[in-house]
Amino acid sequence: MTRYALAVDVGGTKLEAALVSDAGVLVEGSRNRQPTGRTATFESMDAAIAAVTEHALATLPAGAELAGAGVGSAGPVDRTTGQIFPVNMPTVRGYKLADAVRSAASAVVGRDVHAVFGHDGGALALAESWFGATREARASLSIVVSTGVGGGFVVGGAYIAGASGNAGHLGQVRREGGLTLEEIASGPASATWAQTQGWTGSTGEDLARDAASGDAVARAAIERSARAVGEALADAATLVDLDVVAIGGGFSRVSDDYIDLVQQALTASAAHEYSRRARVVRSGLGDEGPLIGAAAFVLR
Repeated sequence: MTRYALAVDVGGTKLEAALVSDAGVLVEGSRNRQPTGRTATFESMDAAIAAVTEHALATLPAGAELAGAGVGSAGPVDRTTGQIFPVNMPTVRGYKLADAVRSAASAVVGRDVHAVFGHDGGALALAESWFGATREARASLSIVVSTGVGGGFVVGGAYIAGASGNAGHLGQVRREGGLTLEEIASGPASATWAQTQGWTGSTGEDLARDAASGDAVARAAIERSARAVGEALADAATLVDLDVVAIGGGFSRVSDDYIDLVQQALTASAAHEYSRRARVVRSGLGDEGPLIGAAAFVLR
């Protein structure tokens, strides 16, 4: 019998949910979202979770087994308490996300629903190793380059959560000038840097359009992001001996050659032959990866 999990993914701009089968497939019509943002509150999070959970669980086939709820969130997180402390949503620091999802799901199905919680980078890493681009890897890192930058490790087929559940938080490592990787390479950070160089656009989408049209500053911002990501990945490959890195997220699609640019920077800056061999590939799951990964907390 097919098993299903409620998957919930919480990020800096949106909160999404879907019903996912044990084949890694989103149930048609189950995916839905609510906005979050820097002004999100405990109350708005409660309302958003209730709304997306009710919508997703309404698509559970009659008589089907709901194995539980998997929850991935922008971090840092505390897997022991189920709380989140997101960098991009300072007003919901300490919010008990796992409890909120468990309560909302239990109210819909009329019984206690088991919930498993982790950070979104770890969820993505699980998804990619389950059905995505790192299935054959011995040691992999999967990252998102979007509004933020985050990732997670899978080594020997096992998700490496770390002591508190935050292993893989690549976006918060320090790079040039004391800035974090996220402050250099994310979509918003890249747009802000380009503006300091005289560019007049405002978003990552604007950067993509203008770079494709030949704008030198927009192109420089994309190359700056890819170089910083590649150099950080070279360090990660040296530390963990990675063979594959999968990259997803909206800003990773800002140019057709973004992945190639990251690979070039990794290869050029890695300290040893083994770390220079790490391959950079595009995510195999697209924007469904974080939800499939959240479900994997329960189903895998």
